[in-house]
Amino acid sequence: MRQLIKFLLTIFLICIITPAYSAIKGGLEYQIPIDYSKLSENELEEKAGFYYNLAMKTGSLNDEMTAALNLYHMLAHKNPANIEYKIKLGTLYDIIGKDRYAKGCFFDAIGVDKSRPEAFFRLGEFYYRREMYKRALKMYKIAYTKGYTRHYETLYKMGDTYLKLGDTKAALKYLKSASEISPNSELTEKITKAENADTLNQEYYSDTRIRLEE
Repeated sequence: MRQLIKFLLTIFLICIITPAYSAIKGGLEYQIPIDYSKLSENELEEKAGFYYNLAMKTGSLNDEMTAALNLYHMLAHKNPANIEYKIKLGTLYDIIGKDRYAKGCFFDAIGVDKSRPEAFFRLGEFYYRREMYKRALKMYKIAYTKGYTRHYETLYKMGDTYLKLGDTKAALKYLKSASEISPNSELTEKITKAENADTLNQEYYSDTRIRLEE
């Protein structure tokens, strides 16, 4: 918690006072003398994207993650109407397990523009990773209705989530839709699993109906 408070205070100072950013490693805070004050938003976004890609590969609170978080905070401060910055921040916070900050960023993005599917999908991912499948499915379905009808990850996750919740028919619908976009062996295996489960469900309900009629 102390580390996070230090980190957020540093970000605040970055946005308001100084162009340098601060990295945190092993509980120690130190300044990296890089002057971003003269960079345009496009240049800042390019640097932020570079560190974001590195941070996504490592998945831990290291120099790259810190740099990405700092830069996207700067960008969000510079242009609050750009929901991509908020979504990227939320995704980074999600990876390092800062749940409250992650959700706050995603809901901020939704508050700025409810018509776009990205933030709903990312919020679905947040809940999915925490095995909160009903909430995840709700977010995925909203993303689907707002334009992600041909988005592989949304279709796959909807199918997989329905399968986890025991609705095999719905699972097959979305898994097969995902397969139309990007067929692969993992998906084929999951579809087979869903078909087998659906067959067992049909046999179970058929046997139950017969017993009730006897």
